[in-house]
Amino acid sequence: MSSFNAETAENLEDLEKQFAVVAVEQAETYWNLITKVAGSKLRLTKHDDEIYEKFQEHFPEYKDLNRLSKFTEDELKTKEAKERWRAFIKLFEEKIDDFNFGTLLRTDSTQEYGQFSTCFVVRLQFYAFEIARNKNKLNDWAVGHQ
Repeated sequence: MSSFNAETAENLEDLEKQFAVVAVEQAETYWNLITKVAGSKLRLTKHDDEIYEKFQEHFPEYKDLNRLSKFTEDELKTKEAKERWRAFIKLFEEKIDDFNFGTLLRTDSTQEYGQFSTCFVVRLQFYAFEIARNKNKLNDWAVGHQ
Protein backbone atom coordinates (compact mmCIF):
# COMPACT_ATOMS: atom_id res chain seq x y z
CA MET A 1 0.00 0.00 0.00
CA SER A 2 1.21 3.52 -0.78
CA SER A 3 2.56 5.69 1.99
CA PHE A 4 1.61 8.91 0.18
CA ASN A 5 0.36 11.55 2.57
CA ALA A 6 -1.30 14.48 0.83
CA GLU A 7 -1.00 16.61 3.96
CA THR A 8 2.79 16.47 3.96
CA ALA A 9 3.43 16.21 0.23
CA GLU A 10 5.58 18.89 -1.29
CA ASN A 11 4.22 20.76 -4.28
CA LEU A 12 0.66 19.80 -3.39
CA GLU A 13 -0.56 22.84 -5.30
CA ASP A 14 1.22 21.60 -8.44
CA LEU A 15 -0.32 18.16 -7.97
CA GLU A 16 -3.80 19.67 -7.64
CA LYS A 17 -3.23 21.69 -10.81
CA GLN A 18 -2.19 18.54 -12.66
CA PHE A 19 -5.38 16.77 -11.53
CA ALA A 20 -7.42 19.78 -12.65
CA VAL A 21 -5.74 19.78 -16.07
CA VAL A 22 -6.49 16.08 -16.55
CA ALA A 23 -10.15 16.61 -15.52
CA VAL A 24 -10.56 19.50 -17.96
CA GLU A 25 -8.91 17.52 -20.77
CA GLN A 26 -11.27 14.60 -20.12
CA ALA A 27 -14.29 16.95 -20.16
CA GLU A 28 -13.14 18.53 -23.43
CA THR A 29 -12.60 15.10 -24.97
CA TYR A 30 -16.04 13.89 -23.92
CA TRP A 31 -17.75 17.06 -25.14
CA ASN A 32 -15.96 16.81 -28.49
CA LEU A 33 -17.10 13.20 -28.76
CA ILE A 34 -20.79 13.82 -28.03
CA THR A 35 -20.87 16.76 -30.45
CA LYS A 36 -19.80 14.38 -33.21
CA VAL A 37 -21.53 11.09 -32.30
CA ALA A 38 -24.97 10.70 -30.74
CA GLY A 39 -24.53 9.67 -27.13
CA SER A 40 -27.11 6.93 -27.64
CA LYS A 41 -24.63 5.23 -29.99
CA LEU A 42 -21.67 5.38 -27.59
CA ARG A 43 -20.21 2.87 -25.16
CA LEU A 44 -18.01 4.51 -22.55
CA THR A 45 -16.76 1.26 -20.98
CA LYS A 46 -17.11 -2.46 -21.56
CA HIS A 47 -19.24 -2.45 -18.39
CA ASP A 48 -21.84 0.12 -19.52
CA ASP A 49 -24.82 -2.20 -19.16
CA GLU A 50 -23.83 -3.32 -15.67
CA ILE A 51 -23.07 0.24 -14.55
CA TYR A 52 -26.46 1.35 -15.86
CA GLU A 53 -28.31 -1.53 -14.20
CA LYS A 54 -26.64 -0.99 -10.82
CA PHE A 55 -27.08 2.80 -11.07
CA GLN A 56 -30.82 2.26 -11.56
CA GLU A 57 -30.94 -0.13 -8.59
CA HIS A 58 -28.93 2.05 -6.20
CA PHE A 59 -30.33 5.40 -7.33
CA PRO A 60 -33.92 4.80 -8.52
CA GLU A 61 -34.65 8.52 -8.28
CA TYR A 62 -32.62 8.98 -11.48
CA LYS A 63 -35.04 6.80 -13.44
CA ASP A 64 -36.95 10.09 -13.62
CA LEU A 65 -35.42 11.56 -16.78
CA ASN A 66 -35.91 15.12 -15.54
CA ARG A 67 -33.78 14.37 -12.46
CA LEU A 68 -31.23 12.48 -14.55
CA SER A 69 -31.00 15.39 -16.95
CA LYS A 70 -30.64 18.10 -14.31
CA PHE A 71 -29.56 17.76 -10.69
CA THR A 72 -27.68 19.83 -8.15
CA GLU A 73 -24.21 19.13 -6.88
CA ASP A 74 -25.67 19.18 -3.36
CA GLU A 75 -27.66 16.01 -4.19
CA LEU A 76 -24.35 14.16 -4.49
CA LYS A 77 -22.63 15.67 -1.46
CA THR A 78 -24.96 14.95 1.48
CA LYS A 79 -23.79 12.46 4.08
CA GLU A 80 -26.45 9.96 2.98
CA ALA A 81 -25.61 10.43 -0.71
CA LYS A 82 -21.90 9.91 -0.06
CA GLU A 83 -22.66 6.63 1.74
CA ARG A 84 -24.86 5.46 -1.14
CA TRP A 85 -22.20 6.39 -3.68
CA ARG A 86 -19.49 4.58 -1.70
CA ALA A 87 -21.57 1.37 -1.78
CA PHE A 88 -22.16 1.78 -5.53
CA ILE A 89 -18.51 2.52 -6.30
CA LYS A 90 -17.36 -0.49 -4.29
CA LEU A 91 -19.12 -2.73 -6.83
CA PHE A 92 -16.75 -1.56 -9.57
CA GLU A 93 -13.42 -0.97 -7.83
CA GLU A 94 -11.88 -4.07 -9.43
CA LYS A 95 -13.56 -3.62 -12.82
CA ILE A 96 -13.13 0.02 -13.80
CA ASP A 97 -9.69 1.54 -14.22
CA ASP A 98 -9.32 4.95 -12.60
CA PHE A 99 -12.80 4.59 -11.03
CA ASN A 100 -11.94 7.22 -8.41
CA PHE A 101 -10.14 9.79 -10.58
CA GLY A 102 -11.53 13.29 -10.34
CA THR A 103 -13.74 14.08 -13.31
CA LEU A 104 -16.02 16.92 -14.37
CA LEU A 105 -19.72 16.14 -14.78
CA ARG A 106 -22.39 18.39 -16.26
CA THR A 107 -25.19 18.93 -13.75
CA ASP A 108 -27.50 19.80 -16.64
CA SER A 109 -27.41 17.56 -19.71
CA THR A 110 -29.03 20.31 -21.81
CA GLN A 111 -25.96 22.51 -21.33
CA GLU A 112 -22.32 22.41 -22.32
CA TYR A 113 -19.66 22.22 -19.63
CA GLY A 114 -19.65 25.60 -17.92
CA GLN A 115 -18.97 27.39 -14.67
CA PHE A 116 -22.53 26.93 -13.37
CA SER A 117 -23.38 23.59 -14.99
CA THR A 118 -20.44 21.44 -13.92
CA CYS A 119 -19.36 19.68 -10.74
CA PHE A 120 -16.34 17.63 -9.71
CA VAL A 121 -17.02 13.91 -9.14
CA VAL A 122 -15.18 10.62 -9.28
CA ARG A 123 -14.97 8.89 -12.65
CA LEU A 124 -17.52 6.21 -11.78
CA GLN A 125 -20.14 8.85 -10.95
CA PHE A 126 -19.44 10.43 -14.33
CA TYR A 127 -19.89 7.05 -16.01
CA ALA A 128 -23.13 6.33 -14.14
CA PHE A 129 -24.76 9.61 -15.12
CA GLU A 130 -23.46 9.83 -18.67
CA ILE A 131 -24.17 6.18 -19.52
CA ALA A 132 -27.74 6.65 -18.25
CA ARG A 133 -28.10 9.92 -20.15
CA ASN A 134 -26.76 8.32 -23.32
CA LYS A 135 -29.05 5.29 -23.05
CA ASN A 136 -31.99 7.68 -22.66
CA LYS A 137 -30.86 9.91 -25.56
CA LEU A 138 -30.44 12.94 -23.30
CA ASN A 139 -27.11 13.85 -24.93
CA ASP A 140 -28.15 13.32 -28.55
CA TRP A 141 -29.01 17.03 -28.91
CA ALA A 142 -25.29 17.90 -28.67
CA VAL A 143 -24.40 16.49 -32.10
CA GLY A 144 -23.38 19.43 -34.26
CA HIS A 145 -22.97 21.87 -31.35
CA GLN A 146 -19.43 23.04 -30.75
